[in-house]
Amino acid sequence: MSNTHTDIDSLLLNALSWAREAGAIHMRYFRSDNLDIKSKFNDSDIVTAADKAAESLLISRIKDTYPDHSILSEESGETHHSDDYRWVIDPLDGTTNFSSGLPLFSVSIGIEHRGETIMGVVFAPYLNEMFHAVKGKGAYLNGNPIHTAETDNMAHAVVATGFPVDKNINPDNNMDNLERVLPLVRGVRRLGSAAIDLCYVAAGFLSAYWELNLHPWDVSAGLLIVSEAGAKYTHFRNDRNISVIAGCPKIHDCMVPLLSTEPRT
Repeated sequence: MSNTHTDIDSLLLNALSWAREAGAIHMRYFRSDNLDIKSKFNDSDIVTAADKAAESLLISRIKDTYPDHSILSEESGETHHSDDYRWVIDPLDGTTNFSSGLPLFSVSIGIEHRGETIMGVVFAPYLNEMFHAVKGKGAYLNGNPIHTAETDNMAHAVVATGFPVDKNINPDNNMDNLERVLPLVRGVRRLGSAAIDLCYVAAGFLSAYWELNLHPWDVSAGLLIVSEAGAKYTHFRNDRNISVIAGCPKIHDCMVPLLSTEPRT
């Protein structure tokens, strides 16, 4: 299929369908005894048989249907074919939750056209929550439009965060930000899946979310969904991979000054 004739409607239908297929793989492995858990960077950074099986499925579907599209995936890296279309996929976001039997995990699929994300799909199979957005066409949960929260009071905000995998050896581990934010909000949550965190900001379930040291596959789909739902996001660090805050507009603006823009040493 030529890049110049890629049909957006078909692209979305395929992404939604393949996300469900990957989610079905998750569920076959979930809370089973055959996860084959292996460490990557350290014991906080792991991969399971489900990650690999879901990734294999997604890459196979993309290559068979769009052989001239590039792919960036968490476990396999990048396969470059074209500068027109690139799929950015996390086959299982929230692997630590998944491996522990906790139900907050997802598959994330972002699609870029000439460097701009035009489509995002995030599916949380245990919860049966399918989020998607197409640039300029709004954000949706299970086919229904979603909008970010209208919270304007930090004391009423429930926010989420996460911590980098090198938190045990690197003092630049987000604890300083947490110390500043925690006393000001109703609650802080650590859900364990960046893609879900971002989608929950989009749906208004969270007022904001921030995290350090993320990667493109963590946020490609979620940031488009956030934006299409009316939330704001800011990259508050440029030296720690992707470090981003997303939130409903007023809480986002209140939180940006609280987050450190410099490394903690």
